[in-house]
Amino acid sequence: MTTTFSPQRFGTLLVALALLLAPLTLGGEEYVLRVLTVGATYAIAVYGMNLILGLTGQLSLAHGGFFGIGVYVVGLLTTDYDWAFWPSLAVAVTATAVGGYVAGVVALRTHEEYFAIFTMAMGFIIFLVISRWESVTHAHSGVSGVKFPEGFGAFDFSEPTVMYYLVLLFLLGAAYVTYAVRRSGIGRTLVAIRTSEDLARSIGVNVGLNKQLAFAASTTLAGLGGGLFAAVQGFVGPSAAGIDLTFEMLMFILVGGLGTVLGPVVGTFLVLFLFEFFQDFEAYRFLVLGPIIVVLVIFAPRGIVGYLNQFVGRVRSRGANGSRNPGGPRGDRQAETTTDVKEAL
Repeated sequence: MTTTFSPQRFGTLLVALALLLAPLTLGGEEYVLRVLTVGATYAIAVYGMNLILGLTGQLSLAHGGFFGIGVYVVGLLTTDYDWAFWPSLAVAVTATAVGGYVAGVVALRTHEEYFAIFTMAMGFIIFLVISRWESVTHAHSGVSGVKFPEGFGAFDFSEPTVMYYLVLLFLLGAAYVTYAVRRSGIGRTLVAIRTSEDLARSIGVNVGLNKQLAFAASTTLAGLGGGLFAAVQGFVGPSAAGIDLTFEMLMFILVGGLGTVLGPVVGTFLVLFLFEFFQDFEAYRFLVLGPIIVVLVIFAPRGIVGYLNQFVGRVRSRGANGSRNPGGPRGDRQAETTTDVKEAL
């Protein structure tokens, strides 16, 4: 039995190994390890955005708000109410899941740009509540002293490397969820909805319910990432729920690749380290990053991972088609179309 070499699997293995071995290669650079850990919490939330935008085609601009809900639920429960971290995280995930489903009932009655505007307004409302409700959220004073996850056995999550691997475990889980959804009937249903809601409805798909579930799943991952972010940072403020965070996450997924398994990881860490590289020029960094992102959108609209997947697929399709129908441009076009369909599924 022969096994076919898969560049996609090789890339996945390479990224996984890089993340697993990162603490061993940093040589005690705690600042870099902290950036990686924070980036992993963002990437978990970006996987949520990938579900609603990359698969269903709905642009939610409330994602940073739900991330902030996760942040503040964990932050307030572990400080003001002296809860342990794990029950607080469970409440945060449940709250964002239920809140996302309920919000989706109203938001998903709108379409396309109206959905984006509605969810942006929703994100602003969440931010205003967090930044103004002094008696509950402490407003701009923020929340300090957020508890670390309670350890067990030899695991002490107050140690930066152990905390990194804990967040990485959740990140791998979010990546697997994306992988499993894309390969399942649910994923094909969501792609069908993205392609044509009318066509999906005509073949018996419950479009409204599937979109609501996708929206709830996206907000759940946002809440999970936010809860872990609160523990990693120890101090959180209203900026953790700001609309600008939503646009940063949108940048991460556009750079990495919409609808792909590795896109959220690649885009998040790449852009974050570019941010760190240009932090001395914070007021001007978007003058440099802006043109880079524009070039990516023009020449690689599917993001870095999407472009590489498409390139590999076309090379393999042309090779197979050339052996069956050498010199046939029509065959090349058919192969490219088949590749696009396979990527969608």
